[in-house]
Amino acid sequence: MQGKVEICGVNTAQLKVLSQSQMDCLLLQAKNGDAHARQALIEGNLRLVLSVIQRFEKRGESPDDLFQVGCIGLMKAIANFDPTKGVRFSTYGVPMIAGEVRRYLRDNSTIRVSRSLRDIAYRVLQCKEALLLRLGREPTNGEVAKELDLPEGDVAEALDAVCAPISLYDPVYAEGGDPLTILDQVKDTRNTEGAWIDQICLQSAFRSLGAREKQILSLRFYDGKTQMEVANLLGISQAQVSRLEKGAIKSMRKSFSLTS
Repeated sequence: MQGKVEICGVNTAQLKVLSQSQMDCLLLQAKNGDAHARQALIEGNLRLVLSVIQRFEKRGESPDDLFQVGCIGLMKAIANFDPTKGVRFSTYGVPMIAGEVRRYLRDNSTIRVSRSLRDIAYRVLQCKEALLLRLGREPTNGEVAKELDLPEGDVAEALDAVCAPISLYDPVYAEGGDPLTILDQVKDTRNTEGAWIDQICLQSAFRSLGAREKQILSLRFYDGKTQMEVANLLGISQAQVSRLEKGAIKSMRKSFSLTS
């Protein structure tokens, strides 16, 4: 985390790591109310908290604050975990820790959403935690929607509304060169400065045409009509339509080349 070794007075280089057998034993003891086992589990899974909060290091929040919030999520995961389900603790604990951090970021976000949407989001998040405990995995939006009797679209919208914002300049890939940012992935490649100039020149060239030529080009390329259909509408021959169309396009090309 930003080159920091110590977080909240904890030396991250010296965090304990529990073996799977130790985890299983301590989880059973903690489930039976052993406070010492619970404390050992917390201390033995701080690396898990550290790995989760590193996902949020670019949100502009203090690493110390995120670590403390992540520890709250860890304690909730230990309290609610059922070791008889046959699921690894990390599988259950990571979403719980991440959910607690996201809740903290959402509640402290600079972006405000409506109260009704926030209420739906709270219900959705609570339901996701309950389903996570019941299913032993991250539930889908469809499963949450069915549980709450809500349209799946409302569930997705509520979750999107309370997501913490990210910067367009956050790098998504950087290896051996300039980093590739989110902005590079979502920028508009059509409405560029060059495209605007071409559009202005094209409009100017079209305005220079006569009324009949404008009408023919509009019917042909805007309405998608054939030359025969245009001829029938205007009461002229197809050959005349073809000649006027070619002349109009030639005139626009000349005008376009002069203005661009």
